[in-house]
Amino acid sequence: MRVTIDAQRCTGHGRCYVVAPALFTDDERGFGQVIADGEVTSKHEEMARAVVLACPEQAIICSDS
Repeated sequence: MRVTIDAQRCTGHGRCYVVAPALFTDDERGFGQVIADGEVTSKHEEMARAVVLACPEQAIICSDS
């Protein structure tokens, strides 16, 4: 599983890095940034699914890859 952020949809609410700090961080403007390459370990899969639901703009994408 891999997570990505659709930058066109993201408006900087910051829920991604609050809900899933192991997967996301923020940039200098407060917008979410994927940590590393976005690969999600089995340990963090539940967190990845939760952050998809937490994003009000639906800017977080989980994909199998």
